[in-house]
Order: sequence, then structure tokens, then C-alpha cells
Amino acid sequence: MKLTFLGTGLMGDPMVRRLLAARLQVAVWNRTASKAEALGEAGAHPVAVLAEAVRDADIVISMLESGPVVGQVLNGALPALRPGALWIDMSSTRQGEAQDFHARLHAAGCRFVDAPVSGGVGGAEAGTLAIMAGGDAADVEQARPVLEAMGRLTHVGPAGAGQVAKLCNQLIVGGTINIVAEALLLAQAAGADPAAVRAAIRGGFAESRILEVHGQRMLERNFIPGGQVTTQLKDMHNILAAAAAAGVALPVTSLVTERYESIREVYPQADHAAALLALERLNPGQRVGDAPDRLPD
Repeated sequence: MKLTFLGTGLMGDPMVRRLLAARLQVAVWNRTASKAEALGEAGAHPVAVLAEAVRDADIVISMLESGPVVGQVLNGALPALRPGALWIDMSSTRQGEAQDFHARLHAAGCRFVDAPVSGGVGGAEAGTLAIMAGGDAADVEQARPVLEAMGRLTHVGPAGAGQVAKLCNQLIVGGTINIVAEALLLAQAAGADPAAVRAAIRGGFAESRILEVHGQRMLERNFIPGGQVTTQLKDMHNILAAAAAAGVALPVTSLVTERYESIREVYPQADHAAALLALERLNPGQRVGDAPDRLPD
């Protein structure tokens, strides 16, 4: 099987390394060629030209910045794809974009699965990503050995359904991060020790991975990414677009989007735990802890 991976950035690099650890042969391409070349030492085959990277590939995986970028790369790759090739997009895009990619590939005699992920860089490194796949059942099954080298695969419906599942995930993540920030700020402002409050409620109904990981980040004031404010905000807007298309109102998600919008220009590359910083800007003079803020350069 010839496997090509497009996009070797923050998430793509460790995902490729998991594929290599599973003894799969992987050709890699990136818009910034040096990022792909860095994987050569790990056993991947860097290819500088997109058309050459995808030519004759049985499976092409894309892990790119956004839906429009996926579309641009697909445009460049489509003439070189062999009939029957399976394109798996693991980027976070809009449902409508995923459905459009499916239609374009189907018209060219190729196949498509949208398989966005959750778990962040840590999950990519550990091979424990939650992978939400939308597409034909036979195509998902063909992709299973490849995808399961990177995490836990669940088939959630037809093309575009993977992106819906990812948006549901990000809705919960974004909302919960903001709720954890409010809880810690309330604890501090009301005279309790926020670290002790977090420890006290761990293991109860409020327990979550967000409270564990991002709650600790907030206490340490560690806003070095992980995920980024701009990425979370992109997801929030995609959620609201999906909600509008489905004819439903999501008032809490709208509020969470406003909170991230308030720090887009100030902390665009900070971890999405910077929701705490957005909350503190609403509450002048209130601050969780006394550690200095750790922010990206």
C-alpha cells in the first residue's frame, strides 16, 4: 500500500511518526518543505512536489490548517490522483466543505473519508487520538488499519459526519474550558484556594479531562500552546455555521465564541486555556494565582 501524508505541522508530525512506528511506508509533503524533510530521519520519504507525492498513492491523508487550505491542496493534487484513490482528510473543516471534497473526489473517480481528531499533540504523540470518521462504511474499513495506528476510530455516519462529531467535541471543549475558568476565578475572588477547590471537586460529577489538564494550566498560568485561541475560534465559528445550517440555536456556544473573540488580537497563539485571560479582562483586579503568565513569543 502506498500511503501519502500531506501536512506535517504541529499535529501532522507526530501522526506520521505513529504511522512509521506501525511499520507503514509513508511519503510526506508539506507546504513548507523543510518540515517534511525533518521526518526523513524518522524513516518517512519527503517529497517536495505535491503531484509527485500523491501520484499512484492508494491512500492520501491530509492534516492541514483549515478547510480552504484543504481545498487548495486538493485542487493541486486532484489531476495526479489515480482512479480509486482514497483521500482521508483529518483536518478540522466545516461539514459543507467536507461534503464538497467528497463530491469533487467522487466526480474524479476517487473516494473520500473525513476523519477529524481530538486529543491534541499529546494524543498524536501517544497514538491515542479520538478519530471520528464520516464516509462509506467500506472506505472507513479500508482506512481502519492506518487510522488505528494513530488512535481510536469510530465511524459516525456519511461524508461530513466526521466533522459534525468533531464540532460537537469542540463545542464541549470550548464551553468547558470557559466554565473551568469561571470556577477558578470565583474560588479566588470569594476567598478560597482555587488549587484546593479544584482538588476537592476532582472525582465528583464536575470531573473532566478539561478540569484535569486545562484547570492545571490555568493555575500555573501556562498558556503555551497545545491548542491555540485562533484554532478554537475557528472551530467555534464552524460550530455556529453547522448550527445555522441545521436550524438550531446554540446560545452558550455563541457566548463562548464572544469570549474567544475578545482575545483574538491580544493572544492569538496562546493556548485555548487563555479563556481565563478573557474572563479576567471582564473582571479588572481579579486574577487566579500570582504566577507570571507564560505566553508564546
